[in-house]
Order: sequence, then structure tokens, then C-alpha cells
Amino acid sequence: MPEKMPPIEKVYEAYSAIADERIIMHDTYALVKSSDGKKTYEVDWKDNVYSSSDNATYWQGYPGYPVLAVLMLQGKLPYHKENAEKMKNVPWKKWNDQYKRDYAAAAEHVFQELEEKGISSQNIRTDAEAAMQALSGLDLTVRRGRLKHSE
Repeated sequence: MPEKMPPIEKVYEAYSAIADERIIMHDTYALVKSSDGKKTYEVDWKDNVYSSSDNATYWQGYPGYPVLAVLMLQGKLPYHKENAEKMKNVPWKKWNDQYKRDYAAAAEHVFQELEEKGISSQNIRTDAEAAMQALSGLDLTVRRGRLKHSE
């Protein structure tokens, strides 16, 4: 289990990154674009050690959405593509800023918008809970800063 667990809302952001195809995977790293396209984060890994240049991972010490998305694409965390697709094109940066980093409030805003379009959020929430449960059971170390792949 990571030393510090992320808020569940970071799983929703990871779903959006996957649905928006904002992740370019390489052998030992991935590049993940932010929801507004203004930043690109680098996620590095070696064995079970991950690092990322996103603010949550770097400053808060928990796996941010770029790390979570990579873990999902690597098959280490569960996700259902159809539920991730429901989170496509969500402007997370905009909502997180508007709600002053109250991630739960931002997510509720997104879910309310989905419900208004006739899209239930229940399966998305259930999947996110399963991902969090799986994350808590992973042998995973999160480091701040870039990994040296010669370690």
C-alpha cells in the first residue's frame, strides 16, 4: 500500500485521462497531459516504485491521477473502459480551481452534470471504490522527484 492514499476523486481524474487518451506509455515512463492540455506530467517507474511530476504526487506524497491512470493501463488497478468513457472531456482543472481544491465538491459537480445528461454515476463510483481497495493492497512505493533508472 502506498504510504499515503489519494482521495477517491483522483481515480475519477484518472478515468478522464484514460478516456481522453492523454497518456503516452513507454517502457519505464509515461507522459500524461493535464485536462486543460497546458501541462504534461512524467510518471516514472521501476519495479514497484513510482514517481510523478504532478502536484499531488510531488507535494502531497500520494499517487496523483497520472500515477493512478498508469497503474490502470498497466493492469495493476482495475477499471472498466465503459465507465472511464463516461468521464471523457471533464475539465478537472477548471472545476478543481472553481471549488478551491475541494475535490469532492468538484466531483459532485461533474456527477450532477452526468446525471442531467441521463448518465448514472453509480457504476463509476463503485469502480472507483474497487480501484481504491486494490490500491490499498498494492506493494507500491511513491517517491517525489524523478527516478534514476540505473538504481
